[in-house]
Amino acid sequence: MFMRKNIIVVALAVLVCFVFSACASKTTTNKDINTTKNAASNVVYPLKVVDSYKRTVTIEKEPKRIITIAPNVTEAIYALGKGSSVVGRSNYDDYPNEVLKVLSVGDLLAPSIEKIVELKPDVVLTSTLFNKDVIKKLEKLNIKVIVLSDDKNFNGVYNTMFKLGQVVNAGAKAESITSEMKKKVAYVTTKVSKAKKPTVYYIAGFGKSGDFTAGKDTFIGNMIEMAGGKNAADDVIGWKYSLEKLVQKDPDVLICSNLYDSKKSIEVTNGYKNLKAVRNGKLLEIDENIIVRQGPRLADGLEAIAKIVHPELFK
Repeated sequence: MFMRKNIIVVALAVLVCFVFSACASKTTTNKDINTTKNAASNVVYPLKVVDSYKRTVTIEKEPKRIITIAPNVTEAIYALGKGSSVVGRSNYDDYPNEVLKVLSVGDLLAPSIEKIVELKPDVVLTSTLFNKDVIKKLEKLNIKVIVLSDDKNFNGVYNTMFKLGQVVNAGAKAESITSEMKKKVAYVTTKVSKAKKPTVYYIAGFGKSGDFTAGKDTFIGNMIEMAGGKNAADDVIGWKYSLEKLVQKDPDVLICSNLYDSKKSIEVTNGYKNLKAVRNGKLLEIDENIIVRQGPRLADGLEAIAKIVHPELFK
């Protein structure tokens, strides 16, 4: 089975962005966007931002024309109440539904420079998947680009939400969103803290193209542990795995995408079809977007994994 479009984004995003380099974004404005939430509601322009590529970008005033080229960033901007300012997106940015009405500027990695220029954005917001050569070309055209990435934990996501809130003058809303996310994370982790940990394997890819899962250094691998499971692939780094190892581990629970009839395909695939999780009805589906996109729905993703791993605790 081929690695699906969004699975390719998973591998790239979690290894590179979402590789989640810790962006110690030290700014040089009246209000440091990485200080405390006391500054959340007090955005002062011009605002200087040091992004994940250590580039200092000055935002002269609140952006009214925004291009978002990363699904998690797009979701964040809409959650911050600034969706009406989005004038461009990538082909992969599909949530919330209203963003589909926005013009696509092309591919996530290397979008159309011509389309971006035509839209006359005040700022382009993207992730570290964005091609550096494209950034240089846009800079020469006086188009501002801010690249944001996260650490491999929820704190990195909270930090990105806070920075985006500052950039688009929605600091208070960003604070509210992260506060609710923290509450849900605390609720889930407390709920599963004393439960026995079944072994869990996340199916990112399988079949002729190879076997792929969330290794111990990935965000999803970390989320499995937070959700009260033991990551069956905690013996590897990255995403490549082997069917032989999987059969040997024979995990208690398998998690797969709810798209593209993945479950049906897995149930008849050699090696997988004989796993005890498949035989025992423990091959379970999830909306991948809420666990692979490091945005405002990520806490929902953690809860979804926990409900799969420990359904008895969430009745």
